[in-house]
Amino acid sequence: MTIAQTASMVEWLEANEAKVYGNLIDGEWVNSSGGQTISIFNAAKNNQLLASFQDSNESDVNRAVEAAHAAFKKWSKVPGPDRGAVLYKFADLLERNVDELAYMLSAEQGKTLSESKGEVFRAAKEARFCAGEAFRIEGDTLPGERGNVWSSTVRKPLGVIAAIAPWNFPVVTPVRKIAPALAYGCTVVYKPASVTPWTSVRLMELLEEAGVPNGVVNLVVGSGTMVGDPLVNHPLVKGISFTGSSELGIKINQTAAGRLAKTQLELGGKNPAVVLDYQDASAVAKQIVSAAFACSGQRCTSLSRVIVVKEKKEELTEALLQEMKKIHVGPAWEPTATMGPLVNKRHLQSVQNYLKIGVKEGARLLFGGEVLTEGEYSEGAYMNPALLDLVTPEMCVAKEEIFGPILCVIEVENKEQALEVANNVDYGLAASIFSTNLSDAFTFADEVEAGMLHINHGTASAAHMPFGGTKQSGAGSYSIGSSNADFFTETKVVYFEY
Repeated sequence: MTIAQTASMVEWLEANEAKVYGNLIDGEWVNSSGGQTISIFNAAKNNQLLASFQDSNESDVNRAVEAAHAAFKKWSKVPGPDRGAVLYKFADLLERNVDELAYMLSAEQGKTLSESKGEVFRAAKEARFCAGEAFRIEGDTLPGERGNVWSSTVRKPLGVIAAIAPWNFPVVTPVRKIAPALAYGCTVVYKPASVTPWTSVRLMELLEEAGVPNGVVNLVVGSGTMVGDPLVNHPLVKGISFTGSSELGIKINQTAAGRLAKTQLELGGKNPAVVLDYQDASAVAKQIVSAAFACSGQRCTSLSRVIVVKEKKEELTEALLQEMKKIHVGPAWEPTATMGPLVNKRHLQSVQNYLKIGVKEGARLLFGGEVLTEGEYSEGAYMNPALLDLVTPEMCVAKEEIFGPILCVIEVENKEQALEVANNVDYGLAASIFSTNLSDAFTFADEVEAGMLHINHGTASAAHMPFGGTKQSGAGSYSIGSSNADFFTETKVVYFEY
């Protein structure tokens, strides 16, 4: 049953035939060499089988890397504008198939339909930007030390890229890695998260439809141990673009360094919203709550700490409470739902454990946090968003990445202490400051230890701006935007005497 023939996501899923999908290697859909499969279920309705996928191993990885390596010899020679034309078509196809992709995304990951559609449209924007970048792969022409020597630099594609994505953004994150790789002339072996591989299959089909040649992009599904490790270790893989936990990113960086492979790492965050002053507490609360609970708080850029000066704390906390009360938890297909379930019950338990630890350490649960189990809620990993008060900077919930719908309020004496508390974590991905004083805002922007700073709004990023972090939030070139060139290409210097 097609999207056009259905009235709702529920009908579409009920009509869905739970197929077994293969890996895509050298343009062919093939089963894994081990013959094992893994199945995924609806995040909001755990007894509904969505599809099954290959549980691959090192042999499958080797085939895919060799295919990508062989394809690189031709793809790297295709003129940049021609590669860009393929990506323009791919972006159009993403938008044309937005409803289907959104249904698949919401089913496997759990986020609301509006969030899923927004993710697909964002992926199309990023693909379209990368298409334009393929037209302007720049080098430099410099004066020579001698009058009859012409000197220049050119960018050459790096080679085979291992693209490893997480489960929270299964459409935009792979596009964020694959599109620039193709624009700059690289080839790809893509490993999606085993929890959310369904949309990845559709992305591969759309890339094929857009005109990507066989072997240029390959898909291998499987665990981090059986697929991720041999992919990172393969000598023909010249670069690893990874999004995921800081712990795993550090291990990948160490492994890659052993053979001088390049890395582009987007890792965890413990992002603060520093509130010094404002004209409208409700407007600030709206920005913070939106950035904290989108995707059920399962974003590396989610705001998780509100660091507020003492004189504003009571008013802002009340505004946060009122804004959080507007959140309606429910399945993606429910029109009034503004926050979906967590990705699975195992992750729900992890988030609940953090909540218990926070209360045990002395924090006060002001709102929410309940696991929802009645009726349709019993079929997914649902909880109400939680607001913790009386949080101190040294508490576990103030320092560790929870990756769920918990927001902590930390009171400080002044702007100097606010900056100190904001920086007193291992992470440095994103940060927000709310202030009516331009000097305070720009001082904070200059001194906060974060890769991305937002003044008077949440942590939403743009499709053309570099995305990345400092400290344990990232390493290597930032993704998105022109900074991608530093990862997906290497510089060659040319001297010409005449």
